[in-house]
Order: sequence, then C-alpha cells, then structure tokens
Amino acid sequence: MKLDPSAAKRLLLERAAVLHDSRGASAFARNLRGLCAENARLRAPHPLGEFSGVGAMMNGFWNPLRRAFPDLERRFDILLCVPLARRRWTCAMGHFVGTFARDYLDIPATGGAVFLRHAEFRRLTPDGRADEIVLFMDFPDLMRQADVWPLPPSLGAEMLFPSPATQDGVIPTDADPRESEKTSALVGAMLRGLSEYRGDLAELKSMGQERFWHPRMMWHGPAGIGTTRGLRGFQDFHQRPFLAAFPDRRGAEKAACPAEGMYGVSFGWPAMRMTHSGGGWMGLPPTGRKLTMRVADFWRREGDWLRENWVFIDIPDVLRQMGLDIFARMQLARTGGLRR
Repeated sequence: MKLDPSAAKRLLLERAAVLHDSRGASAFARNLRGLCAENARLRAPHPLGEFSGVGAMMNGFWNPLRRAFPDLERRFDILLCVPLARRRWTCAMGHFVGTFARDYLDIPATGGAVFLRHAEFRRLTPDGRADEIVLFMDFPDLMRQADVWPLPPSLGAEMLFPSPATQDGVIPTDADPRESEKTSALVGAMLRGLSEYRGDLAELKSMGQERFWHPRMMWHGPAGIGTTRGLRGFQDFHQRPFLAAFPDRRGAEKAACPAEGMYGVSFGWPAMRMTHSGGGWMGLPPTGRKLTMRVADFWRREGDWLRENWVFIDIPDVLRQMGLDIFARMQLARTGGLRR
C-alpha cells in the first residue's frame, strides 16, 4: 500500500490522540503498535539513548515519562510529511503537555502543568507506521520550568515555543509542489550562505543573511540560548557567540532541506561537527574538544523571506562532550550548591 502525505499526517494525528487516551500499560502498548513497527528504533536525546523495538520503547522511554506525567498528551504546532532519502517522513514540532506529578530524570516535579517542547521525525512504512524515529526533547527547558536552572543566563528570551503566527503549521492536505520547491530552495540558499563565513565576526557580511530573513523574523532557540527578534537579535544573541565558539563548524550547508508548502525542515543526528575552540557560547569557556551536534530546524517562509525558525539542539549531549554533566549540575542547583 502506498501512503500519501495527507493520509500519513491524518494517521499520526488520530493514532497519537488514541495513544495518549490509553488507560493502562497494555492498552498503551497495543496502541503504540499502531504507530510503530514492532522492530522500530527510537533515537532519543541524552541521557535516554536508543531503544530498539516496541517493548524497549515502552520500558525505557514511555513508562517513565507516563509515570512522571500521568495525564500526558501531545500538541502539534507543525506537522509535515516530506520525502527524504527515498522514503516518506513525518516531521512534527510541538509540546508534550501534562501535570508534572513525579520527578523525571531527577528533575523535581512541580505538581503543576508543564510544556515539554519536542520535535519528532518518523520514517514511514507503507502502512503508515514508523520503523525509525528521531526525537528531540528540550530537557533544559523542563529544568527551567522546575526552577533548577543549571547554566548561565540565556542571552535570548526563554519562553514557550509559539505556534506559527499564521496558525497553519499542521497541514491537513497536500501542499502546492511549486510552493514547496520555492521554500526548499530558499532554505538551501540560506544554509549555503552560512558556509561563506570568512571570520568577519563584527559584521557577518560574508554570509549575506540579510538576503533571506524577514526584517521582523523570529528565531526560537532551545533553552540556554532562547528566542531572538530580527536579524540583529539573531546575530547578537546566537550567531556571534556560536561562531566564536565553533569557527570550524561544518555540516549545515550540506543538509537536506525538504519542504511542504511554506514550511521547510532539516534535522541531523548529528547534523554538525566542530571544535570548541572559543568561549562565550552559553557562557561557557572553550574546551578544545571536537564535538558533534544534533540539530533540528523548522522554517516558515513568507513570500520571499524566511519569517520564523524553530530550533532544537540536544544541549545535554553537547555539554556531555564538553565534559559538563548538566544533570549533575542541576542537582547542585536543586540542593542550593549553586549560587544563582
């Protein structure tokens, strides 16, 4: 059976709703099999790791998450279905929402509502189930909501990831392929421009990013970096610190950037390789270590401009490679061992 993009998205929305309405572990596992092939692999952010097969996903990923958030549900702000490497992938961005009733990954429960932002990429089989899942979850933002922030203050604003300003990120039907091609081309040109950086850190003119971004662009970064407004805000609060810390970074300019309508997407596990040779990124000193970075991006095009960009980085994994255990540092914040 050949699954078209619209049907794939409808299936995910319907099956995800049924999944989170499941009562009891056996019903949840049964409904999870409606979303995943029996031997599916889940790649989850640090410190969770990888899980092979539905049973391992249940025991290692879903059961601890559901114990911590017993009324868990998912909200989708963007949902695309795009071709990538000769397969169809659903690409979703949004939040897990629930009452934080029990500690999770040693992050202290708040007893109140939390929004755990996530991005999920699912490689589809012909029947609409996934045999490969790549999942980003912003654990540092959950620490922020639990008031155990373990890092220097973010340069950007920390807030809930907003849905697209146009409120059309969940695309119910097939998009105009001409619009998809235009979005993909614009994102690709922007990413290639990033590779033109020539060390002009003060001005950043060599990358020519003003050609691609709307004057009132919004860049929504992960916790630890934060949200910025306009190209100047993006450059001051993210791009310059990032380039100073990782001047030899590579990989983003070669990323595949499929699109559906006005939305483009890219992800890599890892997406980039670099050396941490400079200081300032997230307020951290250079370590001289070679690193990889898991990154996912969603873009919204408006006319000839990129207007919004939502960015996910597996920050705990990057910090682990730098020699910093963010979860151990969180415990110091939790017990009063850090001066904040």
